[in-house]
Amino acid sequence: MSIDQVELHEVTIPIPDSVKASEKHRILSIEGPLGKTRKSFKRIPVDLKLSGKNIILKSLGTRKKDYAIFKTAESVIKSLIKGVQTGYTYKMKIVYAHFPITVKVKDENIHVENFQGERAARVSKIFGNTKVVAKGDDVLITGPVLTDVSQTAAALQQNTKVKNKDHRVFLDGIYLFEKHDGMEK
Repeated sequence: MSIDQVELHEVTIPIPDSVKASEKHRILSIEGPLGKTRKSFKRIPVDLKLSGKNIILKSLGTRKKDYAIFKTAESVIKSLIKGVQTGYTYKMKIVYAHFPITVKVKDENIHVENFQGERAARVSKIFGNTKVVAKGDDVLITGPVLTDVSQTAAALQQNTKVKNKDHRVFLDGIYLFEKHDGMEK
């Protein structure tokens, strides 16, 4: 048995001054300048404690699987903290050859109109507290939670996928071309 297998892993994640964190019933709530987000750790087997301005995370086992789960939980917490401080931005490009595609945001949905000349609009869901802005041939998706921003972008791209045609010829759709940390106006 190696030394790594008997070692319990532990990490202390510092909470910045502009961020507040609270934990109740294994639900971690993080609030910052850009908003508030929550993550449930009820089904994630790690030990989570708040101590002053630190989050202490411990693995519950010594196996590789436990270490992988521990590192995933650490990454999730760090992305939540970064999200409420700076946010995340995904830029997508509207590509069309013949029929001009228009994108409109209505309520909690994105309506893609005139996709390949279709009369009915294709509708994609906006996840969480994500903001979607259509500027010309670009669509800006911004928000404080990385999973919500990426799910919104993925749903929009999948919804404009060309079916029953050669995708090498028919390149119409909405494609992700840039993603970065920080909110963009």
